[in-house]
Amino acid sequence: MFKSTILYSVIAVILTVLVCFIISTLLPGIERKYVHARIQQRIGPPVTSPGIMAPIKFLFKENVEVSSPVPGLYKALPIVCFIVVLCVLIALTPYSFAIPALSSLVAIVGFLKVEEICYVLMGALSKSVMSVKMPFPDVVKGAAHLNTTRSFIEDISARRSLRMITYGSFPLYLALFAPVTAARSIFLQDIVQYQHVHGPFLFTISGGIAAIVFFIGYMIVLNEYPFSIIKAKCDVIEGPYMEYAAKYRSIIFITRGFLMFTLGALFSVLFIGIPPNILSPSILINIVVTLIFVLMMGIFSAFTPVFTNRQLLPSILGATLLGILAIVLGLL
Repeated sequence: MFKSTILYSVIAVILTVLVCFIISTLLPGIERKYVHARIQQRIGPPVTSPGIMAPIKFLFKENVEVSSPVPGLYKALPIVCFIVVLCVLIALTPYSFAIPALSSLVAIVGFLKVEEICYVLMGALSKSVMSVKMPFPDVVKGAAHLNTTRSFIEDISARRSLRMITYGSFPLYLALFAPVTAARSIFLQDIVQYQHVHGPFLFTISGGIAAIVFFIGYMIVLNEYPFSIIKAKCDVIEGPYMEYAAKYRSIIFITRGFLMFTLGALFSVLFIGIPPNILSPSILINIVVTLIFVLMMGIFSAFTPVFTNRQLLPSILGATLLGILAIVLGLL
């Protein structure tokens, strides 16, 4: 009986992850075609293009040899990001609630922090541009840059990534812990059960404020406009992603859509009390919430330029203060 229960749970988790993954491949296309393209009054790409067709295309491209002090780790980082996002989604399923160490906010924050740190390592470990080593400033005969420390374009992105994980992710993590003030527990099972009894946390004053903060943090973690400074095309081009090609870029494309769905599911668990479960019709709510977030992000990003530090700091500070206010109100 015990073995059959475990087998049932494993199959349910696998099916849930599979369905969520398939849906996630459509999210980037939905954002680009039904939001960005409509706002910019153009046709836009097919819905399947950015999330699944582009990754398939990259699988057949020729890879490039990057200049990196640790090439093995550098190439493994996109895979690490995908595994981390996968772990977060698995932790959100109700079948994982039996493992407290996995289904707690501490674990969720830890996984998301690893995903953020990967961006720092991606930039720090890349020492080339399009597989050509191009440090700056140039050292040529007669140049006035003697004894100067030389840098690479990705170094700029790595430093920006470090700043973003230092203070940029505060809004998201504060929003994640706002429901704890109501449930008085950091475990997802307790947070879900509390909302089944008392109603969604979203419909409280504290929850409404925290939801706004969560959305801002959602865009920051996804590195979406206006919070895309680590991969701004105006100066660092693609930032930490610059040297990834072929199958590695394919994984990056897939992971982005998967992270979109996972963060939407995370909101559903913490603010509505509905975990993703393919064996329950409530998974439709997870899908709807994810689509709402994608559409909102697309609308917001389509009208905003890339924030520089001058705009980032007050924006993140304001969102952080709102997050603290949500927690304080929840404790009252």
